[in-house]
Amino acid sequence: MTGLQIAAWGVHFYTAFGAVLGFLALDATANSHYGLAFIWLTVATFIDCTDGTLARRVGVKQVLPNFDGARLDDIVDYLNYVLVPVVLAYHAELLPHGTTGLIVAALPLLASAYGFCQLDAKTEDNFFQGFPSYWNVVIFYCYTLGTPRWFNIAALIVFSILVFVPIGYVYASKNRSAQRTTYVLGGLWGVCMVVLLAQFPAPSRTLAWVSLFFPIYYMALSLHLHFRRT
Repeated sequence: MTGLQIAAWGVHFYTAFGAVLGFLALDATANSHYGLAFIWLTVATFIDCTDGTLARRVGVKQVLPNFDGARLDDIVDYLNYVLVPVVLAYHAELLPHGTTGLIVAALPLLASAYGFCQLDAKTEDNFFQGFPSYWNVVIFYCYTLGTPRWFNIAALIVFSILVFVPIGYVYASKNRSAQRTTYVLGGLWGVCMVVLLAQFPAPSRTLAWVSLFFPIYYMALSLHLHFRRT
């Protein structure tokens, strides 16, 4: 095995380790350690944001042409961006227990299963087609802001519908439109997230509201670029 092959397998292992973090987040959720669960999901998100750069630098597609790293990435992403956050929301009683809660919880699971399997889910000009299943972010804010259950239900329904609406959402690590601004604001948002996670089990709602500046910026930028494209 060559050095490049070892490096390529190392990148794939790095990606796959996100599934282990998803398991740890589920275990923390089962024990009602929601702050710890969000920490594991945050680390998994960091891996997801960095493994693509490593893969391109190593050239994993050329070095290991018989291994589909993109499929591995999608499997891990569905676990950490969709399944684990929804389980956390249901377990933490952000949704009502019983039939209503189960139906609402099923919506993101089904919608994102569709979204992940669309061949044009990621466009050639570096946009996500439809809401890109950032359920970890949606659930994090439902928890930290202490929003009522009716709001949480409405949020999950609306964003589930948006998975099917062909709006382009910025693929921040690849799309060069306002990329420097996005990185700067994203960095500040990351600092806010670290502080909020450190404050669990009682994160500051004021800081959580302030930190919404980045999701709002991201949505506004995506809509602006989408309508400019169309």
